[in-house]
Amino acid sequence: MRKIFAMLLTSTMLLASLAGCSNSGSSAESGGSTAQSGGQTTSGSADAGEGETRKDLTFAFFRGMESLSPHTTAGEMWFQEMVYETLVSVENSGIEPCLAESWDISEDGLTYTFKIREGVTFTDGVELDAHVVEFNFDNIWQDSASLQWLESLLLTESYRAVDDYTFEIVLTDPYYPLLTELGLARPYGMGSPNIFIPGEPRNVTGAVGTGPYRLVEDKQDEYVLMTMNENYWGPKPTIENITMRVIPENQTRIMALENGEIDLIYGVNVLDAATLEIYKDSDKIHYALSEPTLTKHIVLNSTVPGLDDQAVRYAINHAVDKEAIAYGIYYGIEQPANALFPPNAPYCDIDLPVYDYNVDKANQLLDDAGWAMGSDGIRSKDGIKLSFNGEYDNNSVTCKPVMELMQANLKTIGIELNLKGYERATYFDVQKSGNFEIVMGVPWGQPYDPHTSLSAFRTPAYGDYKAITGLDNADEIFQTITDFLIVVDENERIELITKVLEDIHEAAVHVPLIYESNKALFTSELKEVTFAPSPYTFPFWDFKY
Repeated sequence: MRKIFAMLLTSTMLLASLAGCSNSGSSAESGGSTAQSGGQTTSGSADAGEGETRKDLTFAFFRGMESLSPHTTAGEMWFQEMVYETLVSVENSGIEPCLAESWDISEDGLTYTFKIREGVTFTDGVELDAHVVEFNFDNIWQDSASLQWLESLLLTESYRAVDDYTFEIVLTDPYYPLLTELGLARPYGMGSPNIFIPGEPRNVTGAVGTGPYRLVEDKQDEYVLMTMNENYWGPKPTIENITMRVIPENQTRIMALENGEIDLIYGVNVLDAATLEIYKDSDKIHYALSEPTLTKHIVLNSTVPGLDDQAVRYAINHAVDKEAIAYGIYYGIEQPANALFPPNAPYCDIDLPVYDYNVDKANQLLDDAGWAMGSDGIRSKDGIKLSFNGEYDNNSVTCKPVMELMQANLKTIGIELNLKGYERATYFDVQKSGNFEIVMGVPWGQPYDPHTSLSAFRTPAYGDYKAITGLDNADEIFQTITDFLIVVDENERIELITKVLEDIHEAAVHVPLIYESNKALFTSELKEVTFAPSPYTFPFWDFKY
């Protein structure tokens, strides 16, 4: 038996086997939540003959794949979800069976026993069984240092293959979101043992999974070719062949869709509302929106001089015009946010005070705190100027205009914001290092919110760690998060999460901006486009022409 760290939850449950892991996305058909657009659009790939249904799809993404592994955060989640599968699947309907056809939870919530589905093979012919699952867990734990934000890993005491088709996980403490986290293809996707390199847990020789699609070719920074897994154990997808083209620039992606070179642009950060507005009256190109899945927000580093003053953080929250962001940048497609997590996230529909847009109040807060306006229009106190760097993700089509509007807002109250955009990998590194002042946050969204997101607050995984660290009650917040994650009693859990969210909100270390939806822009040939619970999953297996 492998001994590890520690984690998990309570109650006993047994779910019956269902067919296929990924088959319950929410859909938006033509009409409904789609809008139509102008421009002549033709097929993006090989045309189907008259009367035939197309079985290919070409979509654009802003970058290629850094890693093919299911176990590393360097991989693209849309790809990992298509090729690799997990013990359970997180669907709009809830937790569903996947590679485990059923499971049982002990009364104390510490032992999870999974019945592994028989007859499932990887695309290289290797048969899936409990020993292969254990092999994958071994590989994940070899790189556990990079996954300290994942509470399910920290709370796992042991795991083992009990027999050929029974796999067991034992936790040190109950952990209510365990099944949700086990449904994340990153890092819990199952790969064929043949692709892993001994002693190199982050590296693989290829991409071989049990999912509905298999990799045909990965031309670095140019394209990815995928085709249907002919031996897939679940329902076969309608769309058999998928091509991802790497197109970094937003306008170039849109022109490719207009010209019929691609069929689809999909994702939270690759489409802006201005583009969707252009196509709202077209017959040739449609768009679809999901329900809000995450909160776009700003993170304030509370360890930075100036930002360590709560009055300054309050003033910033009151100075940012969220209505202008929601309706000026997002054309009313997204709604202003008043909390770090959307109210449809578990345990997050609570009443919190609203930081309303009020420039006079923001200026008064700064005046009362002794921050005097200088001749250069920048406030200062005790030799400290309220001049900060504002970092953001260059690969997101909406981050820059949002930060520019915030820059203008803060100028009206005597705070200078110097903008710096980074490529995504560097942007993540800046947050992990803590070397930032004001940064566009990394919203996790469903199914990570709030448990996995809050768990990551306690480690330097993203900027939230530095946002909390400078607070006088930082240790108390971190401990309350830990207690929330492992408590068994539901009422106690609600009390703890409410306290955490109230304390973080009162500290004003985040500036919630808008509740953001997932987005798709696509040729009218596509009749059904769906959204998964996670904004990072592209459920092509549910798409239909």
